[in-house]
Amino acid sequence: MIKISRWKIRTKLTVLILVMGVLSLSLYWFLWDHQETAVDFLENTGLVTWYDEEQFCSDVIEAARYYTVPESEEDEAGQKAIQPFLEQFADTYMGIYIYGWDDGLYRCGKPAEVYSRFTFEWIGRMDRGVERFGHINAEFVNGEYDVMYLSMHRMLFVYPYVAVSAIFCVALFLSAILIFISRIIIRISRVEDSIIQMAQGDLSHPVPPCGEDEVGIVAGELDILRRTLDENIRRENESRQANQDLITALSHDLRTPLTVLNGYLEVLKLHRIPKEAEKEFIERCLCKTADIKALTDRMFEYALVYEETETPEFRMLPASVIRDCLEENCDFLRLAGFPVETEFSVKEGELFGDEMMIKRIFSNLFSNILKYGDKKRPVMVREEADKGRFRITINNEVRKEKEEIESSQIGLASVRKMTSLHRGEVYTFMEENIYTVQIMLPQITLPSLRAEEKGVQFLRI
Repeated sequence: MIKISRWKIRTKLTVLILVMGVLSLSLYWFLWDHQETAVDFLENTGLVTWYDEEQFCSDVIEAARYYTVPESEEDEAGQKAIQPFLEQFADTYMGIYIYGWDDGLYRCGKPAEVYSRFTFEWIGRMDRGVERFGHINAEFVNGEYDVMYLSMHRMLFVYPYVAVSAIFCVALFLSAILIFISRIIIRISRVEDSIIQMAQGDLSHPVPPCGEDEVGIVAGELDILRRTLDENIRRENESRQANQDLITALSHDLRTPLTVLNGYLEVLKLHRIPKEAEKEFIERCLCKTADIKALTDRMFEYALVYEETETPEFRMLPASVIRDCLEENCDFLRLAGFPVETEFSVKEGELFGDEMMIKRIFSNLFSNILKYGDKKRPVMVREEADKGRFRITINNEVRKEKEEIESSQIGLASVRKMTSLHRGEVYTFMEENIYTVQIMLPQITLPSLRAEEKGVQFLRI
């Protein structure tokens, strides 16, 4: 069942108009049909008095003494003579009729004028109880007669009653519509306040929930936009600050080797050193260029760590890719003077990854060994299979002397990020000056190859 709260505003308003229209018309019909009840209540409580009945009866008795009642309806002279009496007490809403006291026969009379008018009062008069009868025993000149009066004054209630009923029903109809519209306006005002706050740069206050209709959807999407903007601005500020810090640090770090390198080159240019010392100065220049290269490498690695748009190109790779990377880097360590011991036990298998990124992972790790490893102790490199994963373990002893360039851990952070893109894990240990790095990469066996290929989209970042 669809929730009403999820209806569109147009649908809600249409249904509300139909329901309130039916309800208002039904209420009006109910009030129209109960006019008699309403007028009875007003008369009984004394709120409405049409005329003074006692005074009316007293006036009729007093005036009757001066008039002669005709003997019959055919008595034209008598009918004409009694007309002033009838006209005195009969008006628009009051009728007077005279009957014989002894025989009960009708003698003369004058109906209320409202009977002769086809008006809204007549159409809208109450079905029951509109007439109020009364009779008086009056002594006329020619004897005692029964004077009957018929009051139609209740018809005066029709116009105000209909007007009040219509106003009440219309007010009920409009009040529901206006309440509905006002609630929508209040929710729109909340969204407007949130937009103004966002325009002023305040992204910390959430957009209040505004239901599930169009206004609620706009409020929800606006809140998502607020969070996205806040997150992007926060990340941009962090990135800007980090870049500023990196530039500051690199400018300071680069100044020293560049100054020294410039001094060495100036000395070499002026030929003020002995021939036998030139080789030493050239070695020092090469050393400083290596320091500068290391610093620039830090900058590139830093960019990799904080760049979120890195998109690896995954494909099926044989396990030999890992071994080739390890052997290549081990050979380089040996050329640099490090003793290296290897143990490669993985003979087959495949992994799903980016070959260039895997090479960068191990290049970062072995670069750290070149910087901080002790050449007097062997570097242990081991590759093995462990529960469907490739486990590569590298450990070396850290030399006691520190380089001029301190470690910023950016290279390791880069390794962690690239490994996570391969759904792998990185563990580091430091115990008794022995530094160990362990990398776990998922291994794909032939039966699970098709299943892994179906997960390509999951791996793409």
